[in-house]
Amino acid sequence: MRVLVTGGNRYIGLDLVRELAAAGHEVTVVNSHEAPLPAGVRRLHADRRVAGELAGVLAPHRDEFDAVFDHTAYQVEDMAPLIELFRGRIQHYVFTSSQAVYRRSFVLPIREDFRRHAPDDDDPRKAYGVGKVRCEDHLLDLARREGFPATCLRVGHTLGPRSPQPTRDPWFFARLEQGRPILVPGDGYAVLQLVHINDVARLMTALLGNDTVKGRAYNVSGAEFASVVGVVNLIAKAMGTRAEIVHVPQEVARRHPPVLHWGEALVGSACLSIDTALRDVDWRPRFGIEDGYRDAYRWYQEEGRNTYGYDFAAEDAVLAELGRTV
Repeated sequence: MRVLVTGGNRYIGLDLVRELAAAGHEVTVVNSHEAPLPAGVRRLHADRRVAGELAGVLAPHRDEFDAVFDHTAYQVEDMAPLIELFRGRIQHYVFTSSQAVYRRSFVLPIREDFRRHAPDDDDPRKAYGVGKVRCEDHLLDLARREGFPATCLRVGHTLGPRSPQPTRDPWFFARLEQGRPILVPGDGYAVLQLVHINDVARLMTALLGNDTVKGRAYNVSGAEFASVVGVVNLIAKAMGTRAEIVHVPQEVARRHPPVLHWGEALVGSACLSIDTALRDVDWRPRFGIEDGYRDAYRWYQEEGRNTYGYDFAAEDAVLAELGRTV
């Protein structure tokens, strides 16, 4: 197929481009930052944050694609140029959503029919998830009303090479290499579920040519679960070291910037059911938690260590409040 990918220059998007190219698809990326791409992949330059730029760059190519992977949309207005350009012209539109669309649930695992945030919720703490809810609602409404071939993917917590945020995998690697303790709010028993970026990219690629998935939303995550403390220890094990864990009382952790990027550490477990994806898509996760972090750490050692900067001042303040020093 002739495929357009928005983004495609880092993390999941770059793995997606590589998977699509390896599967023999004709791939074009449209983004604002260059990155090394597989041979034969075409790049178009556009910054979708600039009004009219995305539509202007893509308009001459509106009949050149069979499928679009929209990986960098956060609000309905972000998608509008692509929908306008490609409505009635493409066979598939795949939107990258997030597990952040879901409200907290007493029942686990979370299925696709569980409650999401209200699209009119104006709580700024939920803005990312609410934006994704609005995008999903718009696309799935178009699918119902006019057969627009949209699929929404609610991607869970990710791990893997080329993290866009130093506060994720690289933060743990740097802490553990420097012999710093890992701060965990509370007892750390809340359960996490993580998915390797290549498993996400492989699922995305497997959607092409699958009519069953159109007009539907799917959870995308890994098959393994572990507690917060368990994940920290698995990261250390993947690195060939041991973790010193400092448990931070919840009331102390809430007064400081997040000491872990996983919200579950403060508000409780949240795990996704991937049964629907396993049923409808020719896909299985390949990576578990430990081998996923081993892969991420390999990249960090070979390429990533010097691409991030760290400021441990906030952690040091927490440790000082607890009467600890590094």
